[in-house]
Amino acid sequence: MKLHTTTATLTLALLLFLLLASPSLQLSVAGAQFCDGKCAIRCSKASRHDDCLKYCRICCADCNCVPSGTAGNKDECPCYRDKTTGEGDRKRPKCP
Repeated sequence: MKLHTTTATLTLALLLFLLLASPSLQLSVAGAQFCDGKCAIRCSKASRHDDCLKYCRICCADCNCVPSGTAGNKDECPCYRDKTTGEGDRKRPKCP
């Protein structure tokens, strides 16, 4: 009898978790669509288009914003503007 109760409890917990997690899964998909669209615009004129998209998507996922236009305007999104790679002399802007 105890095994049946434990199995029922675990099943109920799993169903509850899936029910509560589904809205956040939808938000993450919406976030990806947001970043893809914004980064496509941001990187449309980049000479290294694939690299631009890669780093833009990383920065967008972390910051939840992408500056408008194809270049500049980074003050619109301070988190995006301030992301860097490396340290010291090797420190470079990470986001296109």
